[in-house]
Amino acid sequence: MIDNKENLLVVSAHAADFVWRGGGTIAKYAKYANVSLVILSYGARGESNDLWKQDGQTLENVKSIRHSEIEAAAACLGVNNIEFWDFEDYHMTITPERMDRLVRKIREVKPQSILSHGPRDAFNPDHETVSKFVFDASVLSTSNGVRIEGYPTAKQAKLFGFEPHQSEISDFKPEVIIDITETYEQKVAAMNCFKAQQHLIKYYSAKAELRGNHARRCSGNNEYKYAEAFSRFFPYVGGEFV
Repeated sequence: MIDNKENLLVVSAHAADFVWRGGGTIAKYAKYANVSLVILSYGARGESNDLWKQDGQTLENVKSIRHSEIEAAAACLGVNNIEFWDFEDYHMTITPERMDRLVRKIREVKPQSILSHGPRDAFNPDHETVSKFVFDASVLSTSNGVRIEGYPTAKQAKLFGFEPHQSEISDFKPEVIIDITETYEQKVAAMNCFKAQQHLIKYYSAKAELRGNHARRCSGNNEYKYAEAFSRFFPYVGGEFV
């Protein structure tokens, strides 16, 4: 990036993960930061069940539908920098070439923060695979010995993990809670773009209210109505408690 804005890199395993789990936060960042979104797969095999109920459905048609949904949802959040890597999902495999590609992307964007999947996610092995993929790539991106022509090393980015769908049985702890009251309606609009997973809208609307309650209780700020929760990969480092 050539300007002085903060850079946020979002890596989503499947088509809609970034919206369900971090849409409100991403929309907040999009108002003042450069947000780069990488969609690793369309979730065509594992997260498009409603589309496969249609007679004569094909893989390419499912991908086309999900592509349009992603673009519409990202627009609702104010994000227009999107890359579609079209990995196969369920299950997803990370090759050395794919690792180099993500290292290159991190060095290109030079994000201060990366948002992706947390280390544990019950019933979704792709999410755990992507979590390690992103963590490893972020570390490799800082090493002078990992040579990628034209892409010098980046500083270690702060890493944050989405709250998984099955929070309690994934050992998730809400270590960071972000108020999304001002962008909640954008998140709702983005969620409604995904016709293939309509059943999740009610669930994640309720989750935003639940985390909003936690935000109020932990902060004492009663203006917080909706929030999203994330895990941290690294401890906070600074000169004082925040």
